[in-house]
Amino acid sequence: MAKKTESYADTSAFIAFADKSDSYHALFRRLFSEPPALLTSTMVVAEGHAWFLKRYDRTRALQFLAMIEEMRFLEIIPAGQRELDAAIAILRKFSDEDLTLVDATGLGLMAARRIRSCWSTDFHLGLTGIPLIVHAH
Repeated sequence: MAKKTESYADTSAFIAFADKSDSYHALFRRLFSEPPALLTSTMVVAEGHAWFLKRYDRTRALQFLAMIEEMRFLEIIPAGQRELDAAIAILRKFSDEDLTLVDATGLGLMAARRIRSCWSTDFHLGLTGIPLIVHAH
């Protein structure tokens, strides 16, 4: 039987883990040392790659992708039409928030998969009541 996915991982969790200058680096370094089964989306991977490319350079962006590839505990969900439709509905529901399409996709995936914990430093990922790991530590 496959291990149940326990948490959704947002871009900010991967950035905090990979970037020593991030204020949450120590927390995510500890969390990623013994991670549960995690879920994320291709959109998060793309956003993380772009973040390292813009903030640093191509080398760091490729290192980020290599890090993601090595995470055998991580399930990466492609963002297809179903995920896009769900994300757009979430964006409309929370139209008073500065919610990105990536964040809305994450909220949709957490709802669809009944995930009850989110590895993120972005308060937007808690809009539907799913607790953020940073509030638990």
